[in-house]
Amino acid sequence: MSVQDQIYLTTEEAAGYLRLKERKLYDLVASGAVPCTKVSGKWLFPRAALDRWLEAGLSRPEGMQPVSPPPIIGGSQDSLLEVAVRDSACGLALLAEGSQAGLDRLVRGEVAIAAIHLHATPDDDEANPAAILAEPGLFDAVVIGFARREQGLLVAPGNPLGLSGLASAVTQQARFARRQAGAGAQLLLNSLVEREALPATAMVLTEGICATGQDLALAIRTGRADCGIASRAIASAFGLDFLPLVWEHVDLVMRRRTYFEPATQMLLGWMRGTAMAARARELGGYDLSRSGAVRLNR
Repeated sequence: MSVQDQIYLTTEEAAGYLRLKERKLYDLVASGAVPCTKVSGKWLFPRAALDRWLEAGLSRPEGMQPVSPPPIIGGSQDSLLEVAVRDSACGLALLAEGSQAGLDRLVRGEVAIAAIHLHATPDDDEANPAAILAEPGLFDAVVIGFARREQGLLVAPGNPLGLSGLASAVTQQARFARRQAGAGAQLLLNSLVEREALPATAMVLTEGICATGQDLALAIRTGRADCGIASRAIASAFGLDFLPLVWEHVDLVMRRRTYFEPATQMLLGWMRGTAMAARARELGGYDLSRSGAVRLNR
């Protein structure tokens, strides 16, 4: 993170920086038009986000283009998304390091798209749009539905511990493989533990962090862990048993101008075709009924 990314301006400082009257700045805050956050009753304005806000609204001479983010999809790892990026020949790269990390990179302009599945609200269907609406730096964001997928508890082949779900795994002190903080699967695990009123302190956690669902599945397959949260597609690929828990949305978040980029349109075009449905059936645990739909346009 650069020094500039860490600078927050007060209302007076932000008004001076933008050369606006404070009253006008308050009007922009009230309408949700300017990036800001409230701490202890006071508005703060991240200077880097203000710069991007100004950049997005620039009137440019013909032929002058805004600085584009690198052609990378950051965020969550997903088996079907990997297939989609490869088979669509869209030219986008993948950087799988967790939903929140991808979202943070999108705000900083380090990726063009973030793949997310968040669980910060009791209503998982709306968790992703709610997170984008709460992010002042994404005032121009579009959320496109990629797929709904089934998430569950992965266990060793044959389920040797006889686990029936999350509660029995905690009770029997099964060793949980962990994802990094901010990964959608870890957020889901935390959310389910809280909803089921399970004693989080009673959970047995393995050492080390699994960077992706594939790493988590490998930890179970090799005996380093007894269970962990990942998708049905991952379980099938690694020959693991799967105890279903929830269906969740995997969404693609981007800035509005990125939606119209050729690479994005190639990916979305492939998603609308029959090939995506065929591959989803092969992988298992996907629902494409809202694939390609605009779930939020700020």
